[in-house]
Amino acid sequence: MADEQVHDRINELAHEEHALWEREAHGGLSPAEQERLRELGVQLDQCWDLLHQRRARRNAGQNPDDATVRDERTVEGYKG
Repeated sequence: MADEQVHDRINELAHEEHALWEREAHGGLSPAEQERLRELGVQLDQCWDLLHQRRARRNAGQNPDDATVRDERTVEGYKG
């Protein structure tokens, strides 16, 4: 997945996430929508991680296409 595709995916996910946050602010979400909101957060973190991997590989003279999407446990386990 090229950087532009990752950016496009981030924008799609963020748009859906924003819509769910708006719905929550105006009356709440169903359990399924709450789960979807959680899933969106994970997918966004995975996309950002992939984009960072691609940039790091490129800066190191490596092939950015060798970057892979990491699992939820990895991307959600980062310490800031």
